[in-house]
Amino acid sequence: MKRFIPQRVFFEPDALKYPLGIKLQEKFTEMSIPIEFTTSHNRVTGIKGNTPREKYIQAKQSLVVGIRRTLKFAACKPSAHYQLPLATSCPGLCEYCYLQTTLGPKPIVRVYVNLDEILNQTLKYIQERAPDITKFEGSATSDPVAVEYLTGSLKKTIEFFAQQELGRFRFVTKFSDVDALLNVNHNEHTEIRFSLNTDTIINQYEKATASMKARLAAAGKIAKNGYPLGFLIAPIIIYDGWEKDYEMLITQLAAVLPKNINPSFELITHRFTARAKSNIQNIHPDSTLPMNEKERQFKYGQFGYGKYVYPKDSMAKIKSFFYQRLKVHFPESKIAYLV
Repeated sequence: MKRFIPQRVFFEPDALKYPLGIKLQEKFTEMSIPIEFTTSHNRVTGIKGNTPREKYIQAKQSLVVGIRRTLKFAACKPSAHYQLPLATSCPGLCEYCYLQTTLGPKPIVRVYVNLDEILNQTLKYIQERAPDITKFEGSATSDPVAVEYLTGSLKKTIEFFAQQELGRFRFVTKFSDVDALLNVNHNEHTEIRFSLNTDTIINQYEKATASMKARLAAAGKIAKNGYPLGFLIAPIIIYDGWEKDYEMLITQLAAVLPKNINPSFELITHRFTARAKSNIQNIHPDSTLPMNEKERQFKYGQFGYGKYVYPKDSMAKIKSFFYQRLKVHFPESKIAYLV
């Protein structure tokens, strides 16, 4: 299992006032990783590179240890009520990733040391919505599993939610380093989801993430530990042989999970905006992602901007295939949505 090891680390000076900040400084010193300081985790200089791609790669290989000062959580519909900001960005190099649009040209990975303050704010949100259950999404702007071996934040957050009668936590990952989350008291209040795709898509467009075999093995571990389990099959891309490949994926998934497990499924087809296409072509000039507007249908999204999605006949074909095949292998499972 290959872990994310940053090539350089930036610390906000105040991060060293927290135990986790001190622990991380000691750890990176032991690992002989260069350490620099920055006044803010949002304004980091020193990321080198002569081209947009080089700057992007260098940012993905960097880490900032900082303090989450904004404790007003963003909404996170439809998957949850609020985002739970444990980290920002991700070391994965997925060519289609929307974070390339939202985090700018240098999406440096950030972790936050003031977890107690973040969880105190989480408790306030839970209390405000009582007696209703409040759900929090931990991976809206990051993949926290990639940095868990450094921070331990997910484990602590899972234990926090285990004690919350009215709080629920969920996150999704493309990584497989989940051993630290096993044998943790979760009280079934945390749902762990895995983002899955075919080997073809992972090998072409999801660089620096875990292989499908590793993700499936990790999902099996999580299932055996009693966590509520879910899967994103995303982005679903139509290509020569797609039905055969996705059938193989579903069959392999069914083979690794205990027979009594009924995971949830979220199905997300590939889509792109004009801005995203421009950014992708700038960062990944040789990308073969299918982004021909003439083969798509233009649609306005919930946030008011337009995007290019598969036309209705293609969507109908995708829906028919996945609903049928998932019903065969997971007859009791729920498909939350297909978009």
